[in-house]
Amino acid sequence: MTDDSYVFEGPAEEPAAPRDNNPPLSISELSFALKRTLEDRFGHVRLRGEISKVNRHASGHVYLTLKDDRACIDGVVWKGAVRGLGVQPETGLEVIVTGKITSYPARSSYQIVIETMEAAGAGALLAQLERLKVKLQGEGLFDPARKKPIPTFPAVIGVITSPTGAVIRDILHRIAERWPCRVVVWPVVVQGEAACGQVSNAIRGFDALTPGGPIPRPDLLIVARGGGSVEDLWCFNDEGLARTVAAARIPIISAVGHETDTTLIDFVSDRRAPTPTGAAEIATPVLADLRAAVLDLDRRLVRAGGRLIEERRTRLRAVERGLPVRPDDLLALPRQRLDHAGSRLASALQRNLAVHERQLITFAGRLSPAVLDRALERRRDRLGAAAARFAPTLPRRLDHDRTRLAALSRALATLDPKKPKPGFARVESEDGAMIAAAAALQPGQAVRLVFADGARGARIDGDGPPADRPAPKPAPRPKPPAPDQGDLF
Repeated sequence: MTDDSYVFEGPAEEPAAPRDNNPPLSISELSFALKRTLEDRFGHVRLRGEISKVNRHASGHVYLTLKDDRACIDGVVWKGAVRGLGVQPETGLEVIVTGKITSYPARSSYQIVIETMEAAGAGALLAQLERLKVKLQGEGLFDPARKKPIPTFPAVIGVITSPTGAVIRDILHRIAERWPCRVVVWPVVVQGEAACGQVSNAIRGFDALTPGGPIPRPDLLIVARGGGSVEDLWCFNDEGLARTVAAARIPIISAVGHETDTTLIDFVSDRRAPTPTGAAEIATPVLADLRAAVLDLDRRLVRAGGRLIEERRTRLRAVERGLPVRPDDLLALPRQRLDHAGSRLASALQRNLAVHERQLITFAGRLSPAVLDRALERRRDRLGAAAARFAPTLPRRLDHDRTRLAALSRALATLDPKKPKPGFARVESEDGAMIAAAAALQPGQAVRLVFADGARGARIDGDGPPADRPAPKPAPRPKPPAPDQGDLF
């Protein structure tokens, strides 16, 4: 076979298709695989950034965007986690958030589900505080005209602070030293997310107390806490707490932090104290100073009274010199008349005593025993005449009354329920109580029938007499005896 010859070997066979090791995925499979990968790899992340595009949905969820100078990421805060945030999301606020990275398959985007949120630093906190101050000031909550005066002499002071630590001890010691009065402490936490809610509840609880109740209603309140950083005192910058302080009916002294620390409730409270000890000094006077002031007023009153008397004496002497005659000459004639009346008074008393003595002797003669005996004799004669007149009729009257008494005794014996007459019986209950009416009996009740010659047991089997036999007529009541008309004699 030469090089130019061709050999026909029939039609060529098609090559076999290679086996596919990478099957295609659906869009949903890829999206949810990416979602699981993100959530497994970034299940807990902590990000810092600036909030922008805050959208509060009607469902209660909050959608926002976190950004820095080169990138951004979408975020969502579910409805149940919104209230637990350390700060509420606002546009332009720099925050630190924690949560997990997930994806939103419907838009092929990833986002962070935010669980906690806190301000990134003092600058962001103060910026948020300034915005809230402007808002509340515009509503008039900082107006001095709405602030209530602090009572001068409080009888009860309410303190809202932590029950442990130096703050409460300093306040109690200072109050006891200056103005011993009753102090009611409402323990709360003064730092953290729960602090603003507990302080608000304490203010509302004190405000709801009624005067004269088991717990005395304070005359003023002190909200106190020691010093700390801006983050530590941030709970006292809460808007809800500020509105609660402004709406309280009891005057409130704010004593949060040191003198250089300023919180939102310092502006809405009725008085701001630089320190908790300073709040105790503002709330109470000094008892020793009050006592010294009272003693000083007493001395001034005595001196003023002495000067007034001396002034009146001087004026009286000046008026005396202006009179045409001397005061002794003016009083000479009245003094003389007084002396004459005094000299006559002794003799007049003697004459008055003599007149009454004579009158007594006259009446004593009329009250001799002979006069009394004669009056007694006259009354004895009258009594004898009356006895002689009624003596003939007295036996007849006694016989008549005796007969009447016997008849009444017989009638009483016939009516005695404890001794029934023949043909009658007394109905008694099992305990021996007499039953006087049919309404007091119940069907099946056991009773006792007492006759004149003995007693028998019985049981009630119905509410009335049988229908085929008329009920027996009650026995006629005995006629009462005719009333006694008395004796004409």
